[in-house]
Amino acid sequence: METPQNAHSEAKPPATEAVIRVVTRIATLSAEAWNALAGDSPFVQHAVLDALETSGCVDASIGWEPVHLALFRDGRLDAAMPLYVKHHSWGEFVFDWAWADAYRRQGLDYYPKLVCCVPFSPVAGPRLLARSDEDRAALLAAAQKLARDLGASSFHVLFPGEADHAALAASPLLHRTGFQFHWHASAEGNKAGYASFDDFLAALTHDKRKKIRQERKKLAGLGIRFRWVEGRQSGDADWDFFYRCYADTYARHRSEPHLNRAFFATLREKTPDSLLLIIAERDHVPVACSFCMKDGRRLYGRHWGALEYVPGLHFETCYQQGIEYAIARGLEVFEGGAQGEHKLARGLTPTPTHSWHWLENADFRNAVDRFLERETEAIAHYVDELDGPFRNPPPPSKVESS
Repeated sequence: METPQNAHSEAKPPATEAVIRVVTRIATLSAEAWNALAGDSPFVQHAVLDALETSGCVDASIGWEPVHLALFRDGRLDAAMPLYVKHHSWGEFVFDWAWADAYRRQGLDYYPKLVCCVPFSPVAGPRLLARSDEDRAALLAAAQKLARDLGASSFHVLFPGEADHAALAASPLLHRTGFQFHWHASAEGNKAGYASFDDFLAALTHDKRKKIRQERKKLAGLGIRFRWVEGRQSGDADWDFFYRCYADTYARHRSEPHLNRAFFATLREKTPDSLLLIIAERDHVPVACSFCMKDGRRLYGRHWGALEYVPGLHFETCYQQGIEYAIARGLEVFEGGAQGEHKLARGLTPTPTHSWHWLENADFRNAVDRFLERETEAIAHYVDELDGPFRNPPPPSKVESS
């Protein structure tokens, strides 16, 4: 596909005319131009998406076929979209298994589908990498055309950032809401942020504050200490240990890791400033580790593992240490990852997430539209019923329908 219009024209387009191409290897695109469009989001950086491809974590043979869209003007990359042909729904964190099953029961194929996302990362950020809503709309139209050309059942945009919402709302795609649990430095009307972890604990209800303090005391009594290892200060041994923990977590669930050791090695080489390891040690011997990514405003908790069970170690390594790091570094948000109502007791509160969906089949599109209306109402009711962790809870985040 050259462009949504005049795709087969051999005439050279005017300098201001957009030409959209399908790119199957992100390495063929300028990293500088891509990153200028992607902004600060660490997950959409050229190096991260390229590492997924070069390490083999993303490949057509495992159901992740890159078909990125690149919009050029006069040879300059002016807009782009990370895009994949999917033959399953693993690694997306916006669950459409029921939709796929409904297609199957009607004798129809839900796969392949076309998905705009960052593989294996339920993190909001730019998806329509552009400087104008006009170019975002052009990317969306090109993706829908590509879906039809490929015979895909549908096209999906997962966890888009705020800059994408206007173009998506003006498109034919259906809006789906969800939520995750995030920690916010400005909770409780404390706009200046927390001065310390103890300051944060003081804002929690008595029972939740007491439980966290008791857990921390028990871990300290067992000789557990923590190290924050920044990407630039990390060594091979740190990453080897983390990967042992990461792979062990998957093994305990009888599955294989989505990400291999080569991927993390490339991240350490290419994007060290966006990486953090939180390592738990007993008598200087590592026992657990969590992996985070970060930018100037947010810390993103991603993966964790432990080589032995210690009560309270999971909560401390994955959540409390992340919050304490965010406070110490003056970060505004700590994202705890997908799902997990248990995070509420750790001071993470429900925060809306978004996805957008287009289905070629009109009957299914209408059925999904009705389903999303009911789902949005149910989510809003659920969030309103949650018992917040703070003594003076802030107003709940509103989950809105489009």
